[in-house]
Amino acid sequence: MEILRRQFLSHVGQTSDSPLMIEVARAEGIYFYAPDGKRYVDLISGVSVSNVGHGNREVVEAVCAQAREYMHVMVYGEMIERPQVKYAMAIAGLLPEPLESVYFVNSGAEAVEGALKLAKRHTRRTEIVSFRNAYHGSTHGAMSVMGGEEFVGAYRPLLPDTRKLRYNCFEDLAQITERTACVLVEPVQGESGVNPPVPGFLEALRERCSAVGALLIFDEIQTGFGRSGEMFALLKYGVTPDILCLAKALGGGMPLGAFVSSGEIMAGLQSDPPLGHITTFGGHPVCCAAGLAALEYIREHDLARLAEPKGRLFEELLKDHPAVREIRRSGLLLAVELGSSERLFRAMGLLREAGYLSDWFLFCDTAFRISPPLTITEEQVRACCAEIRAEVLDKL
Repeated sequence: MEILRRQFLSHVGQTSDSPLMIEVARAEGIYFYAPDGKRYVDLISGVSVSNVGHGNREVVEAVCAQAREYMHVMVYGEMIERPQVKYAMAIAGLLPEPLESVYFVNSGAEAVEGALKLAKRHTRRTEIVSFRNAYHGSTHGAMSVMGGEEFVGAYRPLLPDTRKLRYNCFEDLAQITERTACVLVEPVQGESGVNPPVPGFLEALRERCSAVGALLIFDEIQTGFGRSGEMFALLKYGVTPDILCLAKALGGGMPLGAFVSSGEIMAGLQSDPPLGHITTFGGHPVCCAAGLAALEYIREHDLARLAEPKGRLFEELLKDHPAVREIRRSGLLLAVELGSSERLFRAMGLLREAGYLSDWFLFCDTAFRISPPLTITEEQVRACCAEIRAEVLDKL
């Protein structure tokens, strides 16, 4: 195992100078296991990816079946591939009009990039508005609309003509004008430490965008596919964007992203010039087959609706502990606020020792994340909370 660790550090590009260094041998349900047999409860779900649990039988069978038929044939958008068509139809069937046309890509950052291009193409405007403490990806365009300067300063210059507003601040909406091509927003801010919209904010944002002719883009890369307690947060809050960005749970554990819009808006990528947005592996048939199987599993087992009571149970069982300052929540996405980074980093070590995988948020290093697979049972929630209280919170 030590040799593999050294090889990992030497030959796999690193994202930080302090990786977790937990080797994964296998994963099943809400758990994954190290080679020595130690079991970890996955409280992250790959950052809201594994909504239907690890090793989901239906997803695995769909992957194997599609891989036997065919994998990559031609760049996206040229050939009729049944998994893409069936999955696009299923997604469109869950969304309000006019969100009917799905453009598949490989990841969330790519979905954001495609959505920004589409908005600029449709409006013929250049200004892009986003919000402070928002995270939309690590590619150059996505970084340009990221809400934290500490993550982007080393890579400037980025896209020009961007503006960042304060989330949940009605006053700032006046800065959206006839120059604005689009406004990109997470309906529930994830990396700020789970920050839901205050009543009326998303409605006011929608009204302002419509009034000035700007397109409204929802980034539901974390909240999509049941995480918020509805299949999509836009359904929970009753506000329909012009473009919707999806990824993470979209692929059922396989790499897949998408942006969704009306047929009229999406048609802007087809001509003047043609090939306005292209991707080689976007909508890979195996990924689409996996995503469709995961979506069907979520619907069959009512996981979106059940995410709300499961999240509420986590909140009720942890909020009264004296070490917990606050719990912010949307469905089964929770931030357990501890009040300081020192306590948070201490909690991270205690969680790993106790066999739990969690993390903090990019723009909030005082709270830890709870976003387990939506398949977690009430019994498992109660067991997790009892152990977290005894092995982590009691020791802070």
